Amino acid sequence: MNIIHSFVLGVVEGVTEFLPISSTAHLIITSKLLGITQTEFIKFFEVFIQSGAILAVIFIYFSYVVKHKDLWLKIAISFIPTAIVGLILEKTITKYFFNSLRLIEVAMFGVGILFIVFEWMIKKGKIRLSKSIQEMNHWEAFLIGVGQSLAVVPGVSRAGIVMLTMMGQGFKRSESAIYSFILAIPTIFAASTLDFFKTDFKLLTNNSNLQFLLIGFFTSFVFAYIFVKWLIGYLKKYTLVTFGLYRIILTIILLLFLR
Repeated sequence: MNIIHSFVLGVVEGVTEFLPISSTAHLIITSKLLGITQTEFIKFFEVFIQSGAILAVIFIYFSYVVKHKDLWLKIAISFIPTAIVGLILEKTITKYFFNSLRLIEVAMFGVGILFIVFEWMIKKGKIRLSKSIQEMNHWEAFLIGVGQSLAVVPGVSRAGIVMLTMMGQGFKRSESAIYSFILAIPTIFAASTLDFFKTDFKLLTNNSNLQFLLIGFFTSFVFAYIFVKWLIGYLKKYTLVTFGLYRIILTIILLLFLR
C-alpha cells in the first residue's frame, strides 16, 4: 500500500458506505484493481476507515439523536440480530465471504433486482411509503435488524438492505436512509472495536501504516459527510431504481472483466 492507495480507498469508503451499493464490495473490488494484497493490515485498514464515515454521521445527526431519545432503544433492538449473526459467522465471513468474488456478484445483482422490484410495487400501489421513524414499533425495529444482519455478505449493502426492509414495512425512503445512517453507528463501531483488539499492534507502530490509516480515515470522513447529505436530498425526489441499475451493470462488468 502507498499514500495514493490509502487516499483512493478512503474516497471509495466515504462515497459508498451510506449509498445502497455496498462499501465492502467496492473496497474489495478497488483493492483488486489496484493490486493491493489482502494482508492483515489491509483488512484492518478497510474496517478502520469506516470509523471516519461514522464520524461524519455523528456530526450530522448528533442533535437529531439527542432530541429523539425514544430512538435509542429502537437502535439497540435493531443492532442485536446483527451482533449475534456477526459473532456466530465471524470466521466464515473473514475466511470465505470476503474472498469470494462470485458471492459478491450474486449479492450485488440480486439486491439490485430487489430495488427495481420494490420500486415497481410502490409505483403500482402495492407498497405505500408513508411512515416516519417516530412511528416505528419495537417489532419493526427487530425486523430491520434481521434485515441488516444479511449485510454480513459482501455486496448486499448494509444501508441498502436496511432501506429495503423499512420500505417493505411502509417507511419513507428518506426516513429509511436516516435510520440506516444512525444504525450504522453501533454496528460499525462494534466491528471496528472487535477488529482493533484482534489486530497485531506491531502493525500500528509502523509510521507508514499510521500515515495510511490517518489519510484513509479523514478522506472517508469528508466524502461520507458530502454523500450522506446528498443522498437524503436525492431520495426525497427520486427512487432506488438508479442504484438497482448501477448494481446490475457493475455485476455484468465484473463478470466480463474481473477474474
